[in-house]
Amino acid sequence: MGWFPCSGNPNKAKKKKPIDRIESNPEKLQISPPLDEKKEGPKDGGSDHIAAQTFTFRELAAATKNFRADCFLGEGGFGRVYKGRLESTNQIVAIKQLDRNGLQGNREFLVEVLMLSLLHHRNLVNLIGYCADGDQRLLVYEYMPLGSLEDHLHDLPPDKKRLDWNTRMKIAAGAAKGLEYLHDKANPPVIYRDLKCSNILLGEGYYPKLSDFGLAKLGPVGDKTHVSTRVMGTYGYCAPEYAMTGQLTLKSDVYSFGVVLLEIITGRKAIDNSKAAGEQNLVAWARPLFKDRRKFAQMADPMLQGQYPVRGLYQALAVAAMCVQEQPTMRPLIADVVTALSYLASQKYDPESQPLQISRMLPPTPPRTKKDSDKRINGGSESERDQTGVGERKFLFIS
Repeated sequence: MGWFPCSGNPNKAKKKKPIDRIESNPEKLQISPPLDEKKEGPKDGGSDHIAAQTFTFRELAAATKNFRADCFLGEGGFGRVYKGRLESTNQIVAIKQLDRNGLQGNREFLVEVLMLSLLHHRNLVNLIGYCADGDQRLLVYEYMPLGSLEDHLHDLPPDKKRLDWNTRMKIAAGAAKGLEYLHDKANPPVIYRDLKCSNILLGEGYYPKLSDFGLAKLGPVGDKTHVSTRVMGTYGYCAPEYAMTGQLTLKSDVYSFGVVLLEIITGRKAIDNSKAAGEQNLVAWARPLFKDRRKFAQMADPMLQGQYPVRGLYQALAVAAMCVQEQPTMRPLIADVVTALSYLASQKYDPESQPLQISRMLPPTPPRTKKDSDKRINGGSESERDQTGVGERKFLFIS
């Protein structure tokens, strides 16, 4: 799936700008230390705040063996990505070559270099450098060996390992932390605007990092409630109010995150035209099921093969349900989402000690006792309203 513009001048991509100007006005974006990082340097001994390097096109062509097919990793909305090795350092990197004929490719290039030069967090991909030789625009990132989250959720070959429940919650919590940094630590806040599974990259141990910041926008400040902009993003992930009015807020990102969380839980795509008419849009399919917790088990990814905690599934779905509320004011702050998902990620599921869920083989009504009925999603009493998250703005999961 690609991004979609409502308007724009494709000739802007051909307009050259001096690359040195991208950092000429950094005072507009002031960054606080990451929420979950101490002030000491990173464990690997490097610096989190190294300025992006400049590369020549010749250097990057050599790194990718002249952009050979066997180095090709994938293609996104703005260009192709290749695996390469920098001759100067012998470092393995990912190199994105922007489409020279793409819509506003030069603008997205400048935005991405600026954002990733100033934004530093363990859940954001690290920009190593860039190239702006002539009309060539390339970005050099740290290499993420496990690819994207999309590669591990959808259209998997038979021999590919499926993500287990613990890994899914780890990825969801990490991605939420990256978004929290953009919303709460950047000043003014940064609206990501393109959160989707293909933009969540995975490192060793399935450690998630947000990537591709070409569509990022500075958020509203002062008395402003939103920023108005052309609608750009990916169909199925855009918040309804943004798609209809072009009014962008931090809650627009929260909606997109809710779609991603639903994909993580269900294994379904945000938009899947191979499904029946009523099931092609993931959020539209999920909303009726959110109203009846007896149907929650039907939403679990069949690839989990019943290996998930029932309570954890209910709680994760409650978070997703709140994030994809129609009204942006009803959606939680991303900080509350981080709290909830960090708790779920800390509750390790052991399939050896917990019963296998066979709800997909039996009628979708989980057995309930009075004790079960008295539990709430946050540890107290539970109602259908609480279970779906409707009317709740925060999540508190306690054992």
